Amino acid sequence: MALRFQSSAVALFVFLLSVAPPRVSADVVLEDGYTFTTVIDGHKLGVNPYAVLAPPGSSDLLVLDSSGSAFYAVPFPTPGSQESVIKRLSGNGDGYSDGESGSARFKKPRSFAVSPKGNVFVADKGNNVIRKISASGVSTIAGGYSVKPGREDGPAQNATFSPDIELAFAADQCALLVSDRGNQLVRLINLKPEDCARSYPSKFGAASIWILGLGLSCVFGIVVGFVMRPYIFPNTGGLEAARLPRDMEALPNHSGEASSTDTLLRRQRLNC
Repeated sequence: MALRFQSSAVALFVFLLSVAPPRVSADVVLEDGYTFTTVIDGHKLGVNPYAVLAPPGSSDLLVLDSSGSAFYAVPFPTPGSQESVIKRLSGNGDGYSDGESGSARFKKPRSFAVSPKGNVFVADKGNNVIRKISASGVSTIAGGYSVKPGREDGPAQNATFSPDIELAFAADQCALLVSDRGNQLVRLINLKPEDCARSYPSKFGAASIWILGLGLSCVFGIVVGFVMRPYIFPNTGGLEAARLPRDMEALPNHSGEASSTDTLLRRQRLNC
C-alpha cells in the first residue's frame, strides 16, 4: 500500500511539473523583441561547428570543426537565401603539417582569432602550438620547438603553454592575447606589422587622384566663369560710348540753351 502511494505521489509530482509554468526569479529581466534562428545546420552540411566568427570586412562566416580538424567558410545567410554552400578553407584531417592551406593538418584545434587583414590564428590544442592561416598558406608562430605543455615565455617558437588556451586579437596593439587557462595566465604574442596592416592605396595613386581632382575643379571654374561673365561684367565697350552722344544729341533742349554735349560736338566739328 505504501509503495502504491509513493508511486502515485511521484507520478502526480511529475505531472504538475509538466503542466505548471516555469517561475522566473524576481532578479531576472526577460527582454522581448529578439528571435532565435538556425543559420548553419551541421547535419546538412556534414560538419560539426565548434566555434564560429564573422571576419571583419567579409560576407562569410568562418566555422571551426574541431572534431574534423578543419576550417570552413560559409556565406552569411540572408533572408530568402537557399541552402548554405560550404567551402573548406584549411585542414585535411588530424596531424601536424604546415604549407598550403588545403593540405595542412591540424589536431583538434579549439580556438581561433581573425585579424582585420583576414589572417586566422589557431590554437592547435593537439599539437600544443599556435598556427597562422594566411594567403600564403599555414605556418607555426609559437611553440614550434617544443610540443610539450608548459608555461615558458620568451621567443614565441620556444614558448610553451597548457592545452587549454583561447585566442583573441588585439588590433590596437597588433598582438595576440592568449588566455592560458591551464596555467591561470593571460599571455601576449607581439605580431609582425604585416599581420595587422590593411592594404591602402599607394602614395603615387593618392597623389594622382589629388592632381586629377584639382585639374577638374580648375576646368569647372573656368567654364562657370565664361558662362557667368555677361551677367557679372556688363558690356561697356566703345560701341555703347559712341551711341551715347548721338542719343543725347537727338534729345530736344526745352530750355533753348545749348547743352554741354552740343557744345562739345560743335567744337569737334570745327576742329575737323
